[in-house]
Amino acid sequence: MKRRKRTEILIQDNGHLAKTFAETITAVYECREITAPQYGMTMIKMRETAKNSLFYMGEVLVTEAKVEIANRIGIGIVTGMEEELAKHLAIIDAAYKADLAETFLWEPQLIAAEDEIRKAKTRRQAELIGTKVNFETMEI
Repeated sequence: MKRRKRTEILIQDNGHLAKTFAETITAVYECREITAPQYGMTMIKMRETAKNSLFYMGEVLVTEAKVEIANRIGIGIVTGMEEELAKHLAIIDAAYKADLAETFLWEPQLIAAEDEIRKAKTRRQAELIGTKVNFETMEI
Protein backbone atom coordinates (compact mmCIF):
# COMPACT_ATOMS: atom_id res chain seq x y z
CA MET A 1 0.00 0.00 0.00
CA LYS A 2 1.31 3.42 -0.92
CA ARG A 3 2.17 5.99 1.72
CA ARG A 4 -0.52 8.49 0.70
CA LYS A 5 -3.33 5.93 0.79
CA ARG A 6 -2.11 4.52 4.11
CA THR A 7 -2.00 7.99 5.66
CA GLU A 8 -5.49 8.87 4.40
CA ILE A 9 -6.90 5.70 5.97
CA LEU A 10 -5.16 6.39 9.28
CA ILE A 11 -6.50 9.95 9.39
CA GLN A 12 -10.05 9.08 8.28
CA ASP A 13 -10.16 6.35 10.93
CA ASN A 14 -10.10 9.18 13.53
CA GLY A 15 -6.65 8.12 14.72
CA HIS A 16 -7.70 4.93 16.50
CA LEU A 17 -5.67 2.63 14.24
CA ALA A 18 -2.76 5.10 14.16
CA LYS A 19 -2.61 5.10 17.96
CA THR A 20 -2.62 1.29 18.09
CA PHE A 21 0.12 0.99 15.46
CA ALA A 22 2.29 3.68 17.08
CA GLU A 23 1.98 2.10 20.53
CA THR A 24 3.02 -1.26 19.06
CA ILE A 25 6.20 0.29 17.68
CA THR A 26 7.12 2.41 20.71
CA ALA A 27 6.71 -0.61 23.01
CA VAL A 28 9.44 -2.50 21.14
CA TYR A 29 11.72 0.08 19.48
CA GLU A 30 13.47 3.22 20.65
CA CYS A 31 11.71 6.26 19.23
CA ARG A 32 13.64 9.53 19.24
CA GLU A 33 11.64 12.71 18.82
CA ILE A 34 13.39 15.01 16.34
CA THR A 35 10.70 17.68 16.22
CA ALA A 36 7.94 17.76 18.80
CA PRO A 37 4.47 18.26 17.36
CA GLN A 38 4.21 21.89 16.34
CA TYR A 39 1.72 24.05 14.51
CA GLY A 40 2.33 25.71 11.18
CA MET A 41 0.60 27.03 8.12
CA THR A 42 0.74 25.57 4.63
CA MET A 43 -0.64 26.74 1.31
CA ILE A 44 -3.51 24.83 -0.32
CA LYS A 45 -2.89 24.22 -4.00
CA MET A 46 -5.93 23.80 -6.26
CA ARG A 47 -6.39 23.19 -9.98
CA GLU A 48 -8.56 25.66 -11.89
CA THR A 49 -10.61 23.52 -14.27
CA ALA A 50 -11.20 25.91 -17.18
CA LYS A 51 -7.53 26.56 -17.95
CA ASN A 52 -6.21 23.53 -16.03
CA SER A 53 -3.77 25.74 -14.14
CA LEU A 54 -2.66 25.57 -10.51
CA PHE A 55 -3.26 28.32 -7.99
CA TYR A 56 -3.02 28.75 -4.21
CA MET A 57 -6.46 28.94 -2.65
CA GLY A 58 -5.30 29.93 0.82
CA GLU A 59 -3.61 28.64 3.94
CA VAL A 60 -4.53 25.90 6.39
CA LEU A 61 -3.33 25.19 9.91
CA VAL A 62 -1.33 21.94 10.19
CA THR A 63 0.42 20.02 12.94
CA GLU A 64 3.78 18.45 12.08
CA ALA A 65 6.01 16.00 13.95
CA LYS A 66 9.26 14.18 13.14
CA VAL A 67 10.66 11.08 14.82
CA GLU A 68 13.53 8.68 14.25
CA ILE A 69 13.35 4.91 14.57
CA ALA A 70 16.21 2.60 13.55
CA ASN A 71 18.03 5.49 11.84
CA ARG A 72 14.99 6.30 9.68
CA ILE A 73 13.13 9.58 9.93
CA GLY A 74 9.35 9.63 9.83
CA ILE A 75 7.17 12.68 9.28
CA GLY A 76 3.57 13.16 10.33
CA ILE A 77 1.54 16.10 9.04
CA VAL A 78 -2.17 16.53 9.65
CA THR A 79 -4.58 19.46 9.28
CA GLY A 80 -5.76 21.15 12.44
CA MET A 81 -4.45 21.00 15.99
CA GLU A 82 -3.81 17.25 16.22
CA GLU A 83 -0.53 16.85 18.11
CA GLU A 84 -1.04 13.22 19.13
CA LEU A 85 -2.13 12.11 15.66
CA ALA A 86 0.79 13.89 13.99
CA LYS A 87 3.23 12.09 16.29
CA HIS A 88 1.56 8.73 15.68
CA LEU A 89 1.73 9.26 11.92
CA ALA A 90 5.42 10.13 12.18
CA ILE A 91 6.12 6.94 14.15
CA ILE A 92 4.24 4.83 11.60
CA ASP A 93 6.04 6.54 8.72
CA ALA A 94 9.43 5.84 10.31
CA ALA A 95 8.44 2.22 10.96
CA TYR A 96 7.58 1.73 7.29
CA LYS A 97 10.79 3.40 6.16
CA ALA A 98 12.79 1.10 8.46
CA ASP A 99 10.91 -1.98 7.14
CA LEU A 100 10.07 -3.14 10.64
CA ALA A 101 8.45 -6.58 10.87
CA GLU A 102 5.30 -5.18 12.51
CA THR A 103 4.42 -3.17 9.42
CA PHE A 104 3.77 -6.30 7.37
CA LEU A 105 0.99 -7.27 9.79
CA TRP A 106 -0.79 -3.92 9.41
CA GLU A 107 -1.85 -4.31 5.78
CA PRO A 108 -5.01 -6.40 6.46
CA GLN A 109 -6.05 -4.00 9.23
CA LEU A 110 -5.62 -1.02 6.91
CA ILE A 111 -7.65 -2.71 4.18
CA ALA A 112 -10.43 -3.55 6.65
CA ALA A 113 -10.43 0.03 7.96
CA GLU A 114 -10.59 1.38 4.41
CA ASP A 115 -13.59 -0.86 3.69
CA GLU A 116 -15.34 0.33 6.87
CA ILE A 117 -14.66 3.98 5.98
CA ARG A 118 -16.10 3.41 2.50
CA LYS A 119 -19.23 1.78 3.96
CA ALA A 120 -19.71 4.67 6.41
CA LYS A 121 -19.42 7.21 3.58
CA THR A 122 -21.94 5.25 1.52
CA ARG A 123 -24.39 5.18 4.44
CA ARG A 124 -23.94 8.92 4.99
CA GLN A 125 -24.49 9.66 1.30
CA ALA A 126 -27.65 7.51 1.30
CA GLU A 127 -28.97 9.52 4.27
CA LEU A 128 -28.27 12.78 2.48
CA ILE A 129 -29.86 11.64 -0.79
CA GLY A 130 -33.08 11.01 1.13
CA THR A 131 -33.25 14.69 2.07
CA LYS A 132 -32.53 16.01 -1.43
CA VAL A 133 -35.21 18.27 -2.88
CA ASN A 134 -36.06 18.03 -6.57
CA PHE A 135 -37.09 21.57 -7.49
CA GLU A 136 -38.20 20.59 -11.01
CA THR A 137 -41.10 18.52 -9.67
CA MET A 138 -42.28 21.05 -7.08
CA GLU A 139 -45.56 22.75 -7.82
CA ILE A 140 -45.94 26.46 -7.33
